[in-house]
Amino acid sequence: MTHFVRTALIGCGNMARYHLEQMLQQLDTTRVAVLCDPNPAMLEQAVQKFREAELEPPPTRASLEAVLADFGDQLDAAFIITPHAFHHDQTVACLKAGLDVLLEKPMVMNAAEAHSLIETRNQTGRLLVVAFPGSLSPEIRAAVQLLRSGQLGSILTINGLVWQDWRALTVGTWRQNPALSGGGFMFDTGAHLLNTVADLAGEDFVEVAAWFDRCGTPVDILAAAIGRLKSGGLVTLNGCGDASSPYGSDIRVFCSQGILQVGVWGGYLRLQRPGRRFLRRVACPPSLGVWQQFLAVRAGQLENPCPPEVGLRMARLWDALKASAEWNGLPVQCGG
Repeated sequence: MTHFVRTALIGCGNMARYHLEQMLQQLDTTRVAVLCDPNPAMLEQAVQKFREAELEPPPTRASLEAVLADFGDQLDAAFIITPHAFHHDQTVACLKAGLDVLLEKPMVMNAAEAHSLIETRNQTGRLLVVAFPGSLSPEIRAAVQLLRSGQLGSILTINGLVWQDWRALTVGTWRQNPALSGGGFMFDTGAHLLNTVADLAGEDFVEVAAWFDRCGTPVDILAAAIGRLKSGGLVTLNGCGDASSPYGSDIRVFCSQGILQVGVWGGYLRLQRPGRRFLRRVACPPSLGVWQQFLAVRAGQLENPCPPEVGLRMARLWDALKASAEWNGLPVQCGG
């Protein structure tokens, strides 16, 4: 007998509807049992996705509290895709209600909230996966395996950059409201850069210096940072949220015995070994997508590639970058 994972979709904005389209193609494993959003227009657009797929739309609710009160005992999981400021409290509520959670990036607003989620995860024994497509991609997992195996020696430097025409795309949205977003480009699209670099490094930063430029907006649009890992490796981070092209990324990991190149979302992996003149493509299986990866972890078929501990590492990095930028690049020690 097929077991369907009965899921609440918490948040029905643009990104949520993108994920919903993928989920509606996986009816052999997934049932979206309820939609939740305080905005009736967002709910209607999500409902329309079901109609386009010739499926009966599920019930809708305006608040998570109503979802848990009305459907809590009929759900297995929640996929939370809401503004960043709501992630912590909504995830805590779902975990305490006995649900496994797939949580959209960035996991939380700061390291204190990350510690709180880890504590709640431990207390409830539920599953928490952060929906970073980079950490969940086969390319990043293969890169991490290469780095941890010792084949490439020690990490010397990491150089990462990400760009997008983000400023124009987010005018007038919550993403440029720091109370809801917690930051600008470097904490939104740039969160993929921070998370993937932290995942590849596999260790905490001990010190960073950062500079942000708001470009006349309430949040950071441009960002540049340097940092030092606990092992001594050096890192540079560059984020351009006012690019003339839609988006792109590049991360180079320079090791004592090789060079890796990956994207912040995965998508490709290249390796250059000592004595070779060029980077060569590393074959990886196709990505399953964040929802399928979550289901595989939940079924015990895959170790959690992006647990809240990875989110904590990124949150510590963000806290330090933000503090340094507020002091115009003054070096800041990263919290433990």
